Amino acid sequence: MGAGHGHGSSGHGHGGATSGHAGGRHRWRLALSLAVIATFFVVELVAGVVSGSLSLLSDAGHMAADVVALSAALAATRIATRPDRSGLRTFGSYRAEVFASALAVLLMVSVAVFITVESVQRIGTTVEVETGPMMVVGALGLVANLVAMALLAGGAKESINVKGAYLEVLADTLGSVGVIAAGILVATTGDVWWDTVVALAIAAFVLVRALMLGREVVAVLGQHAPAGIVPAEITAALSEVDGVHEVHDLHVWALTSGMNVATAHLVADPGCSDEVLGAGRAVLRERFGIEHATLQVESATEECSRTDW
Repeated sequence: MGAGHGHGSSGHGHGGATSGHAGGRHRWRLALSLAVIATFFVVELVAGVVSGSLSLLSDAGHMAADVVALSAALAATRIATRPDRSGLRTFGSYRAEVFASALAVLLMVSVAVFITVESVQRIGTTVEVETGPMMVVGALGLVANLVAMALLAGGAKESINVKGAYLEVLADTLGSVGVIAAGILVATTGDVWWDTVVALAIAAFVLVRALMLGREVVAVLGQHAPAGIVPAEITAALSEVDGVHEVHDLHVWALTSGMNVATAHLVADPGCSDEVLGAGRAVLRERFGIEHATLQVESATEECSRTDW
């Protein structure tokens, strides 16, 4: 692979990119979840302003982030499955979903910071909180979030895009629980500071989940080996293919969720390129779930300049 190298023959294993696209299969989940969350966001925002509850307003702010994140995720699935007519995007637009997940991370971090700042500013001040609206709206919000969570749970394990949306809604679900808890505590104790404590707890949870998702986004954009795949194990498996003497220049990464890609050079006996290509692609597909592989077969007598990265 690459000009100036003396190569034998190359093989490309195409597993059907569209069929392997996890986000596209779960677009309907995102659409229904967006409708549920967007509708309830308006209700919670109005109730938060009327009641004066910081925890309710913080939950409404987080729900606003949910609306943006779900909208971005939904748009990303459409962009990712749209055919490229420019001829320039040789890998398609599948990583639009990863960028949508990155947006979800930024939104979650922003909400956590906003809640924390507002909570700190409220310390030491006298604030009246109407607990009735807090608990009623919190309960309704909990129902809305549980419905959205149920919709998104089916795709969260397959798509980082859907997972980002799921974590957004999960954090908001905890926020709804927190609003209810804050309402009960304020009503029973008369201490308004419980509202602030719950808001800070929500902020901490949101921040932790954001950082966890952020690590996954960085791993994909940084072209790290996909989760659960060890490059050394791939090298060992390809080395066991009959006729292969050496494996080098192996690269494996995730284009997006469910779409892993690999390239490698195989040094093999002269005259067995086709057999080695077929066997090598079968190993990657069956043992590691890598449908798209580009393998370059080289004769043991040929010279090949190896990459240093």
